[in-house]
Amino acid sequence: MKIFVAHSRNFDFQNELYEPLRQSELNKTHTLFFPHEGSAETKTKDIIKNSDIVIAETSYPATGMGIELGWADAFDIPIYAFYKEGSVPSRSAQFVTRKSTQYKDLQELVALIEKVITNHGA
Repeated sequence: MKIFVAHSRNFDFQNELYEPLRQSELNKTHTLFFPHEGSAETKTKDIIKNSDIVIAETSYPATGMGIELGWADAFDIPIYAFYKEGSVPSRSAQFVTRKSTQYKDLQELVALIEKVITNHGA
């Protein structure tokens, strides 16, 4: 499954999102695309269009992420949002996501994403 991971730049996404997902089983069984990984310019809109699912970390609202979620919604790509306990997630993301789930730590975030992907593929 091709999975696009949307997020804000307003947190340490390399260590708090990319690294836990790269170290997970998800990385071994699915193709994960992180928009701010590597230095090559990519056409994010095309990647989203060809994705099977979008995972959004919405703890930190961001205009760029909103645009990405809008594209995914327009392409009818399922969007699942996750936000850290104690944060105030983007309210507009709630209108395009299939489900918005709270998590308490990185281990729980990975487990919840794995569950969503497993259920989505079923």
